[in-house]
Amino acid sequence: MKSTISAESIFLRQADAPTLQGQLAAALVRAILEGRTSPGTRLPSSRKLAEALGISRMTVTLVYQELVGQGYLATLPRSGVAVADTAPHRKLRLSEVKTEPGTLHWNDWLSAEQSPRRVIRKPADWRSYRYPFIYGQPDARLFDHHAWRDCARRALGTRDFADLSADRYGADDPLLIDYICSNTLPRRGIHARPDEVLVTLGAQNALYLVVELLCRADRLAVTEEPGYPDIAETLRRSRSPTAFLPVDKFGLDPESLPENTRLVMITPSHHIPTGSTMPLSRRQDLLNRAAAQDFVIVEDDYDFEMSYLGPSAPALKSLDAKGRVLYIGSFSKSLFPGLRIGYLVAPAPLIAKARALRAMILRHPPGHLQRMTAYFLALGHYDAHIVRLRGALVKRRAALEQALAKTCLTLESAAVAGGASVWLKGPDGLDSAALAERLKADGVLIEPGAVFFETPPDPCPLFRLGYGSIDSDDIPRGIALIDAAVKAAMNG
Repeated sequence: MKSTISAESIFLRQADAPTLQGQLAAALVRAILEGRTSPGTRLPSSRKLAEALGISRMTVTLVYQELVGQGYLATLPRSGVAVADTAPHRKLRLSEVKTEPGTLHWNDWLSAEQSPRRVIRKPADWRSYRYPFIYGQPDARLFDHHAWRDCARRALGTRDFADLSADRYGADDPLLIDYICSNTLPRRGIHARPDEVLVTLGAQNALYLVVELLCRADRLAVTEEPGYPDIAETLRRSRSPTAFLPVDKFGLDPESLPENTRLVMITPSHHIPTGSTMPLSRRQDLLNRAAAQDFVIVEDDYDFEMSYLGPSAPALKSLDAKGRVLYIGSFSKSLFPGLRIGYLVAPAPLIAKARALRAMILRHPPGHLQRMTAYFLALGHYDAHIVRLRGALVKRRAALEQALAKTCLTLESAAVAGGASVWLKGPDGLDSAALAERLKADGVLIEPGAVFFETPPDPCPLFRLGYGSIDSDDIPRGIALIDAAVKAAMNG
């Protein structure tokens, strides 16, 4: 006689799935895969299992039906369900695998490459803070989840599945490439052919590919101080000689470039972290010097969609008549960072090399994710999202500036056309890292400024406040808490 698994041996884990139905399915599959049940083993009745777990009988019935369809369970002739003959099983239990003390000295095997020194760290539980003034995190309330699910359904449908499930051998989704070339880039005044565009896993992936292809020990790279830490760390890994040039309220000054500059990596439209915008005169000067001194410019245009107070400045790439600007864009800031969809625009020979290098690392970004993004863009959902996003940022920026006017803090810089963050300075002697730790107890998150410098001031009184993921009604109170903490730190 076949045994019956007891209802008391089945337990739910919230970590398995967000819904009770998903948690129950995971629990039953776990029991089958770990070999605690054999084919023919009966499961408790839906009523009995529902009572034991304190859930509805309909939930149990739906899960049983789902697992029957997947081949884990089979219906019995008269009533009930049992583990199916087709159910997979793990042959080894974890407890049966014996481990021995390791004898391999991994420090001798691992590269002597040092860990990154400059890394922006944000608490994984940032949503639990009442006042999260951090940059680059999404506000889920502004996103159209129904539209995204519809795009996912389309991309996972029968018509698209055969095409997207095949190995593209390094090629990208033609629908996404077409939209980038015909819609996204023209918004920045850029015209590119499909063979001049490469989809990347976010802007960081594009930065890595460019540095890997262009940097050498005899080529001086120049970047901004303060600046984006990932640019500095990517250049450091390449062992490229690097000059960190100070920026002013207009960004990097081309007149400060060394004569032997070969590569310039900048964020001219919304400088990281200050938000300053390089004026047209400096952009043209930089392009003229690139041609005269024979260097290449890498333009990281990571959030051009965040321009809502005025028109965005023209992209450097749109002014480039000599083909010396490599352009990096991303949908991670305008949609959500977990998307990891960016793109590199460059002359076809460089894109071909970058595609080959990308193929060695990851072949290509996931095809279904590219297609989902393409549908979201092409069906107009993206433009509607940008309108909602800009509307929210207008209110938040106004609330932020009004609240800051009542504090001891100085607004050092902000993107004149919009953006989603500001660069602040506290009183001389303030340690923004200590301030950040102190504010956590009040439910406030800020971004200390030292990480943005290769050689930071000591102590560093500068810090960044993002307002993309905090409600405008919470901003005044959050700013007041920051102001109080600053004054307490200076008086203590």
